[in-house]
Amino acid sequence: MPYLLLAVTAHGYGHLAQAAPVVHELARRLPGLRITLQSDIDPGFARSRLPPGFTQIHEATDIGLLMDGPLSTRWSDSLIRYADFEADYDRQLEREIALLRRAAPDLVLADVPWLPLDAARRAGIPAVALCSLNWYDILRESPVADQVPAPVMERMRAVYAAAEIFIRPAPSMPMSWLPNAIDVGPIASRYPDRRAELRARCGLPADRPFALMQFGGFDGFDPLAMWSEQDQVHWLAQDLPAGQRRDATGISSLGLRVPDVMSSCDLMLCKPGYGTYSEAAVNRLPVLYVKRGDWPEEAALIPWLAERMPTREITREDLLAGHLAEAIHALRTADRPPAVEPTGIEQAADLLEPFLQPRLRRAGHASRVAQADSRGASLATSVVDGS
Repeated sequence: MPYLLLAVTAHGYGHLAQAAPVVHELARRLPGLRITLQSDIDPGFARSRLPPGFTQIHEATDIGLLMDGPLSTRWSDSLIRYADFEADYDRQLEREIALLRRAAPDLVLADVPWLPLDAARRAGIPAVALCSLNWYDILRESPVADQVPAPVMERMRAVYAAAEIFIRPAPSMPMSWLPNAIDVGPIASRYPDRRAELRARCGLPADRPFALMQFGGFDGFDPLAMWSEQDQVHWLAQDLPAGQRRDATGISSLGLRVPDVMSSCDLMLCKPGYGTYSEAAVNRLPVLYVKRGDWPEEAALIPWLAERMPTREITREDLLAGHLAEAIHALRTADRPPAVEPTGIEQAADLLEPFLQPRLRRAGHASRVAQADSRGASLATSVVDGS
């Protein structure tokens, strides 16, 4: 039975959302594929995205970045965590090697923590990176680039470059220094249109457009709490922490998730992020966005979507004040091009499948990775049943 270990950064939900469609395609091609997720991401979200029956090792393998809500990055505070992570790297690497030797997966797929990639290579297990960014480039192009400790940068660059391949789904940061990069098309899921059902459940007139508010992965950010009620659109947000209002519905109150309503909406309000942008293009969803401003990936995301779907930028001040009417009208009256095809799913699966095919596994791989050392044999992990 082929065995995939997926290691995912829990910096918001985007990294798992990006990898999940590829994992689903691998599971379709390889019946019986065994999947382990190693990440401290919310198990409920993991179950909503991954194929049933996976196991989760609920622990982090990297540190992402500290955030104040979805729009503000705590760069200086994050640097302290990166320095601490590097100072403790040898111990964590030894522990991860032991975990992988004991688990003995056929492939480690990382989106995109570097520690599992490094540990897999040292344990003789094929390791592939899949992501539209990497933490080396994020820090290198950040406002604190000149303050990042050199050993941190050297480590990340070397590990990413040593992966079997680094799959870059469109739209990705350039990462032109990678010797192992392979570009594929967009990775995103396509969802059914449930507009009629939603209108009936929300009690809306037929001419009231739905607008999706998607700043997912970070709690405590609720622009609706500062806005007056209006009749231009009906907002769909994951939750309504400030309470019920006539111009909005909490998606969770309907027993649904954001993917369940995305294709039923007429526009989306969000920050630029890979998952929201690729899914907007694939589901023909115009986008109203507010920049983070200091997020390096935005330079790749914003022009890519603007070439494929109507988009409109608003300032953070206008977002908080609820001054959106003009921008919403512009998006509602713009022509909507055909949907973008998520060609990256099959392309990425084509690249990964050979690592999981028994006839193509490395000679002697099973014997090398099945032998955990004495420390690995007693290694404790927090395991969550993902079925």
